[in-house]
Amino acid sequence: MNAELLHCARLASGELVDVRIVDGLVAEIDEAGSLEGSAGGAVLDLDGALLLPAAAEPHAHLDKSQSWDAIQPPLGDLPKAVRSWHDFAGILTEDDIERRALSTLRRMVRAGFTAVRTHADLLPGDDPVRGIRALARVKQRVAEVLDLQIVVLGLADKPTEVFAAALDAGADLVGGAPHLSPDPIADLQRLVALAAERGIGMDIHTDENLDGPITIDTYAALTRGWEQPRTASHCSRLSTFSPQRLAEVAAALRDADIGVVALPITNLYLQGRDAATTGPQGRGIAPIGALAAAGVRVAAGADNVRDPFNPVGRCDPFETSSLLVAAAHLAPADALAAVTTGARDVLGLPAAGPHVGAVADLVAVRAVSIEEAIAYAPAERTVFRRGRVIARTRVEHDSAQELDGAPGAVGEERIR
Repeated sequence: MNAELLHCARLASGELVDVRIVDGLVAEIDEAGSLEGSAGGAVLDLDGALLLPAAAEPHAHLDKSQSWDAIQPPLGDLPKAVRSWHDFAGILTEDDIERRALSTLRRMVRAGFTAVRTHADLLPGDDPVRGIRALARVKQRVAEVLDLQIVVLGLADKPTEVFAAALDAGADLVGGAPHLSPDPIADLQRLVALAAERGIGMDIHTDENLDGPITIDTYAALTRGWEQPRTASHCSRLSTFSPQRLAEVAAALRDADIGVVALPITNLYLQGRDAATTGPQGRGIAPIGALAAAGVRVAAGADNVRDPFNPVGRCDPFETSSLLVAAAHLAPADALAAVTTGARDVLGLPAAGPHVGAVADLVAVRAVSIEEAIAYAPAERTVFRRGRVIARTRVEHDSAQELDGAPGAVGEERIR
């Protein structure tokens, strides 16, 4: 259904409004009950549901997603996860990757995502770009439902020619993890050179560790002045920097216009397992609150979903937001922005949300405030892609008689 008018939507301010959508954009917002639909136009009554910008996932691994059960990897840190995945990846087929990627994307769309950037490994074997081809097929299949960006991800053992072949096969951006290479700076330099040659952007797994080599300063210096989008993902090492050192790096990132993506769930799982890294800085979440205050563009994502790098994950933007509140000490509104407006900005997408002139990529959730939405992550949601309803989840509750209508009860009775 293409909705022309959303009736009785609740804004984050608490105001109840009507929202008119024209040609996929928010055209008009006025107090609830004041706008009328045109003859034959679709009107959807949101009945006071909270209307938010749709979520954007700035860092996924769709080729790895939902592989935990098949691999049965040991619990552990980043090196163990890399080994477990590499041992399994040699037998992966295009069809297997496509099947699991589509399954994960269905969950993501139902949760409120309308844009996803996924990294895709250069795989072991004679055909290292088969994962890229699989995700390129997925991208074509879901084009009317969400924006899907593909980043080619490989380590120093993959020749530049293989990265180039992946770009020819459908990858949109150059990626990598130079900090894992024997010569991190040399690996970063060759990836930057390839992106410059192709005239495309980059999204680098940057310093995903709590010690060892640091590449983020070089990344900023090498790409300063570029017009193409550049992203530094993970940036776990920044959590160990002194305030002065962090301020220096933040200024370099701001001046180079590099967006930083924090990935709390995977870094909480992988980082800080070494007993030598204890205390509040031992969990490896990029300090995006401090970076944002310094003028850096920031976002956050869920990263891995049930694979060797993270055995859990719900494909839900409210899960990431909740972790940012609890573990990164962001205010709830800032945590939500990191997975919605901030994520779209880092992905280079136009602004979306319940604002006149914005793209009508929206999610209506059964809550009365941002704080409540993050806290309870209500399952009842309606997701809009340029005004078209692409997913709708309804919930029916049954509970013991003693619980129904109890004095002072809150919840569904209060927010409907």
